[in-house]
Amino acid sequence: MPDTPAYRPNDHLDPGAPAPHPADQALLLDQQLCFALYSSTLLMTKLYKPHLDALGLTYPQYLVMLALWEQDDQVVNQLGARLGLDSGTLTPLLRRMEGHGWIARQRDERDERRVRVRLTLEGQGLKLKAREVPTAMRCLIGGSDDEMASLRSALHELRRRLEAGAEDGAGNVSGR
Repeated sequence: MPDTPAYRPNDHLDPGAPAPHPADQALLLDQQLCFALYSSTLLMTKLYKPHLDALGLTYPQYLVMLALWEQDDQVVNQLGARLGLDSGTLTPLLRRMEGHGWIARQRDERDERRVRVRLTLEGQGLKLKAREVPTAMRCLIGGSDDEMASLRSALHELRRRLEAGAEDGAGNVSGR
């Protein structure tokens, strides 16, 4: 993987340029939480790629496998809710995974409208190979266990707040 220079906010700014107007500070890209999350997510998935390629998984497939290794035999809706994916995104993903032999989908015997997803023996076996991925990523990221726990906790809290805001309709900036 080619070396990328370390990210430093505002490196792109001309040091001789006048400072932005105070009212425009909130519009600076490096002031945006969404950009910090977006750019970090892009880099994180890029760093996962070689590890997941070795397993034959894409990042979304890896997330599905993590959820199923945690709790096998889930209904598609339950799995989608856990991953934050709608059925239009999840169904084709599951179809491809079934084609690889990692999962099996089957209509629920008690309720034909529900589709259950289970790991196959091959999918269960993939778990042994995947155990190296979190450790490899942890080495790439660095930091102490406490720092990682704190960061993860802060991100979970952010997600909880975003979900609450979405439920309250606060995401509508115009107030309509």
